[in-house]
Amino acid sequence: MTSPLAPSGATTARALRRAVRLEHLTVAWNVLEVFVTIGLGVAAGSLALIGFGLDSLVEIFASVVVLWHLRGAGGRERTQRALWLVALAFLALATILTAGAIRDLVVGHRADASPLGIVYLGMTAVVMLLLALAKQRSSVALGNHPLAHEARVTLLDSALATGILLALAANAVLDWWWADPASALAVAAVAVSEGIAAPKEH
Repeated sequence: MTSPLAPSGATTARALRRAVRLEHLTVAWNVLEVFVTIGLGVAAGSLALIGFGLDSLVEIFASVVVLWHLRGAGGRERTQRALWLVALAFLALATILTAGAIRDLVVGHRADASPLGIVYLGMTAVVMLLLALAKQRSSVALGNHPLAHEARVTLLDSALATGILLALAANAVLDWWWADPASALAVAAVAVSEGIAAPKEH
């Protein structure tokens, strides 16, 4: 008979199922995010919105890696290889965004106002914050390092959404045209940080 003080396998199983559901929710929101933000970014000529959508593609891949790890597929070596792929994707994104932002700053490109982009980013900031906190709790319960790293990525997504929202608002209200490429550079900086950090998780 199992002692009531012994670790519960049922508790671990519930935590695992919860973590998988959270990752599925993250993937579903990010898929929507890719189409919405890139579409709105193209319509408004906003590099920051387009970059945010591209960043969501990398986050989808990171979530898939975590789902693979949660389901026990492969060992540490395969997981490490997948995290390196995530890192390379982040660094590639940073390169593209940096080049585009510098070009926009040099030529003085002005993005159009995007009220829909502001509203959607506000929703994203709240959703990603709630998902990040829930995934962090699950990572502690499971002792899962890739999940903990991906929870930080989700938290950064919330922070980036807030930052780009403010940049879009500044562009629309104060005509700070440089706020859009500056936000793209902020996304690039975060992408570099996550690209460096990802391979260290195991």
